[in-house]
Amino acid sequence: MPPLMKRSAALWVALALLGCRDELPRAVSVATAGAQSAPRAALMQPAVDASRRTALVAAADRAAASVVSINVTSRQEARSRSPWDLFFVPEGARMVEGYGTGFVARANGIIITNQHVVANADRVVVTLSDGSDLPAKVLGEDALTDIAVLQVSRRNLPTVTTGQSTDLLIGEWVVALGNPYAYMLGNAEPTVTVGVVSATQRNILPSREQTGLYLDMIQTDAAINPGNSGGPLTNVLGEVVGVNSSIFSNSGGSVGLGFAIPIERALRVADEIIRSGAVRRAWVGLDVEGAAAMRNWKSLGGVVLARVAPGGPAAKAGLRAGDVLTAANGRPLRNYLDWEAVKLDLHVGDAVELSVRSGSQTGTRRIVTGDLPTVTAEKITVLQDLQLINVNPSIQAERKIRSERGALIFRVSPQVSRATGLMEGDVIVAVNRTPVQTAADVADLLDVRSGDVVRVYLERQGSVIYTDLAFR
Repeated sequence: MPPLMKRSAALWVALALLGCRDELPRAVSVATAGAQSAPRAALMQPAVDASRRTALVAAADRAAASVVSINVTSRQEARSRSPWDLFFVPEGARMVEGYGTGFVARANGIIITNQHVVANADRVVVTLSDGSDLPAKVLGEDALTDIAVLQVSRRNLPTVTTGQSTDLLIGEWVVALGNPYAYMLGNAEPTVTVGVVSATQRNILPSREQTGLYLDMIQTDAAINPGNSGGPLTNVLGEVVGVNSSIFSNSGGSVGLGFAIPIERALRVADEIIRSGAVRRAWVGLDVEGAAAMRNWKSLGGVVLARVAPGGPAAKAGLRAGDVLTAANGRPLRNYLDWEAVKLDLHVGDAVELSVRSGSQTGTRRIVTGDLPTVTAEKITVLQDLQLINVNPSIQAERKIRSERGALIFRVSPQVSRATGLMEGDVIVAVNRTPVQTAADVADLLDVRSGDVVRVYLERQGSVIYTDLAFR
């Protein structure tokens, strides 16, 4: 199971998924249709009686019937481990299986899970709590929030009951349900582990390889192991308050540092995917200084604006590069992850009240978010599987790109993405250390002979990484 994030001293965050892939504002309608309801008082059992049905037992029982196992099959390009790998790409592919968990959000077959569970899936099979296997369709996925929505052809399924993550208490009991090490277990019943809420609003630093942002996460010491990704985290009433997503570990197994996506965010994203097939992003029109500024956040007392998009919501509110944001809607901004957490849960049309320090002056600015602008630049197709567009000031502002020149990957085939690691949204900034100014430059530099290996340098989420392309 590959790590989600690498850390010094061999500490890493692993996606809780077995195999090769291993809003705060409201809880919207996706999980309300057909959702169970029961008086809270009936679920509160302060003492252990002869039946041994404690509140934790009742909570697990309430949610278990809605938990599903997910089996994912994907095609992975076959690569030998010979020294010739650098000079040639072997033909052929192999099918790889991965496992995860999900839960039924609507009685008509809607299932919520993690995006990394089903990423690049060729086939998805869901195992219900009664043991029946059903093919599932991926309705949509959002890598930024790590949420995906599946659909199975079955009606009248038992649904989860949703609670709130916003009123969680540090130290209160929570229950994690999932499908750890799925292939090793002989039945469809979910595994139940118990712990407490260790912390809330945890932000996890993204790695260079990471697509999503793990922000405002619920931290728990309930054991979350490979295969648990996408399963529900419930409170003691059996209400889902989060979606199990990742762990900190130096062994690949649980060490008591698990993280779950707040249920409000998961429901909002799922609702938008069901309604329109994609997530509608709110646009603020500003970028703040990233990880490089985090070491100075105590002295800065906020986050520094790196860029303000001309004509965007922030510019209209009078913000300028160099201003320092100290709070958003009353929430202190200590570093750029705090700002990203606020932004991640904004809807289009939301108003954001910002506390701003500009030089020696302090004040507030009110921003009304807009729709993220769409890219309308000319697209250049390279190698049939890669479509690029030139980076210009407009696209740079829209996509939060630091490089002033380069070629934005607008489309890449799943096969090439799996084989090379190239992703839509990456910016090619150099090929074999030759700077790239335009998409046409990339086309020229990739006009190579069979057997050549080309090193491509990319900007991804503000960091520069590289990958090697081998041509046959």
